[in-house]
Amino acid sequence: MTVTTTVTDLYPSRGTTEVSVPRQDPVVWGSPDTPGPIATADLQAYERDGFLAVDQLITPDEVEVYRRELDRLVADPAIRADERSIVEPKSKEIRSVFEVHKISEVFARLVRDERVVGRARQILGSDVYVHQSRINVKPGFGASGFYWHSDFETWHAEDGLPNMRTVSVSIALTENHDTNGGLMIMPGSHRTFLGCAGATPKDNYKKSLQMQDAGTPSDEALTEMASLYGVKLFTGKAGSATWFDCNCMHGSGDNITPFPRSNVFIVFNSVENAAVEPFAAPVRRPEFIGARDFTPVR
Repeated sequence: MTVTTTVTDLYPSRGTTEVSVPRQDPVVWGSPDTPGPIATADLQAYERDGFLAVDQLITPDEVEVYRRELDRLVADPAIRADERSIVEPKSKEIRSVFEVHKISEVFARLVRDERVVGRARQILGSDVYVHQSRINVKPGFGASGFYWHSDFETWHAEDGLPNMRTVSVSIALTENHDTNGGLMIMPGSHRTFLGCAGATPKDNYKKSLQMQDAGTPSDEALTEMASLYGVKLFTGKAGSATWFDCNCMHGSGDNITPFPRSNVFIVFNSVENAAVEPFAAPVRRPEFIGARDFTPVR
């Protein structure tokens, strides 16, 4: 006998019209006395704004280790030929390499670092697993950006994450100037879910990882949200990091400066929020994009 478990869809998306609904989930799932490296005031700011900037998460010496590993991976022909590598549509240079914590023991150690996973556990109030990891390479002179979007909208619609119990960290491996295509977030936007219009094409990930289409908010919705929340641009030295909630509206511009911008990006999801079937897509995305291994990080 087969038992089918029905999961209520709290955040409908990819329908005929765009919809906006209040967030149904906590932002910080841990209790005030949950141990971890985040100070109480910073945790409160994260709950309010949806993000937390850390001036130096890793040391300059560690930055060099991770940057050398990034350069090694990008230069490896076998990595370039792997389906986990995404290339720029125009230059055909590597844009991202996914599942780096499985490809590289160097980045696997970073995932297990208590400065990293400890903050994730503290925010999400449980053990966590890696839903997604990648390195992003944004060389100067024309690397393209990532258009405005909510990660949760995609992870819910295409990967089947039921609830907003997921946090991302972007760790800078080069300096983030205010001109080289840095991360932008609308503070407070994590409290409203924007369900995008339009059905999800089969194998949408093959296009969306280069240029977002399905799951893209309308200009009208983005204008309204930006007017309400404003836009925060993140700058910082190599080794700085930005933690942000899965439902933050965020994006980044093209990098037309000579100064590269590279980072390692890790997505932690609560083990109590394991992925089910996609809520608004015909098939699951590949596991290197949306993990189905829910083993806690140790």
